[in-house]
Amino acid sequence: MTAARVRLALDAMGGDHGPETVIPGAALALERHPEVSFLLFGDPERIRPLLEKHPRLATVSEVRASEVFIAMDEKPGQALRRGRGKSSMWQAIQAVKDGEADAAVSAGNTGALMAMATFCLRTMAGVDRPAIAAIWPTIRGESIVLDVGATIGADSRHLVTMSLMGSAMASILFDLDTPTVGLLNVGTEDVKGLDEIREAGRVMRDLPIPSFRYDGFVEGDDIGQGTVDVVVTEGFSGNIALKTAEGTAKQIATYLRQAMSSSLMSRIGYLFARSAFAALKDRLDPRKVNGGVFLGLDGVVIKSHGGTDGVGFAAAIDVGYDMVKYELQDRIRTSLQASLASLEAADHKQTESSTAEQGASS
Repeated sequence: MTAARVRLALDAMGGDHGPETVIPGAALALERHPEVSFLLFGDPERIRPLLEKHPRLATVSEVRASEVFIAMDEKPGQALRRGRGKSSMWQAIQAVKDGEADAAVSAGNTGALMAMATFCLRTMAGVDRPAIAAIWPTIRGESIVLDVGATIGADSRHLVTMSLMGSAMASILFDLDTPTVGLLNVGTEDVKGLDEIREAGRVMRDLPIPSFRYDGFVEGDDIGQGTVDVVVTEGFSGNIALKTAEGTAKQIATYLRQAMSSSLMSRIGYLFARSAFAALKDRLDPRKVNGGVFLGLDGVVIKSHGGTDGVGFAAAIDVGYDMVKYELQDRIRTSLQASLASLEAADHKQTESSTAEQGASS
């Protein structure tokens, strides 16, 4: 574990509410992690008045002015061209590359953040594209789900690489020797699903990696059940699953409030069960599990939900803090590289075997 102060770069202008969410979130995160300091990138005229309300945060924060702010609906290519080097989002990422910050956190445009982070930091060796990994609360505890929105579509190779990254992350976070991995599909039978999913399943079933355990296809309801430790899917379906789960949690919470106020007896019942309902409300609060890791990058970047509040943004900062404090990035990199080396050796051996068979038959 690192003993040094953790310094985080925040895109203060990202998300639906910008500094009005980022500053209260940073103040709340500082209460939990007193050794954190911040680089705040954005509009000083909006940031500094908010900092004045949090004197303790102001003493550990440095504000740096940015010329460009990326809109939530801006196309990634346009954002990269317009914001490279000048935007609050880019500058937060650049601070990580330059060693000024240990991690960057942004609630901004996901596509723009992915494009800028990939362009600026590059990916780890053997990784073509990053994936957003989210820690998902389940009936059995927690699971990791990826990709929940970094990129749309994935071939079999990318699905396999994501499974290796997710397995490495789960092994470290959950202290598991062999985390279980499942591929999200429309059914558990081998004949179901798209060709790339079935091909990825075939490869994962035969991976020569002792610490890797593939449990086959899983369905949508398996995510919340915690059937496996790692659920792998491409970003389109992963993001839909994430937003559906968040919407369902809010729907259930609304139903409960309506039911508890529907009659005198229900209100009396609520008084007796108030602590239980408070605990349930806390478990259903999506803000408490906000913050996805851009796995596969050569640096730590955390994506917060754009519409979250200070509580949610603080949770995203917590994720960045944990990644740095417990050196998770380097540990995931080491585990991933070992797995990719085993996979490459197996592919090479299979190629040599096929070549020998062809030579013998000719």
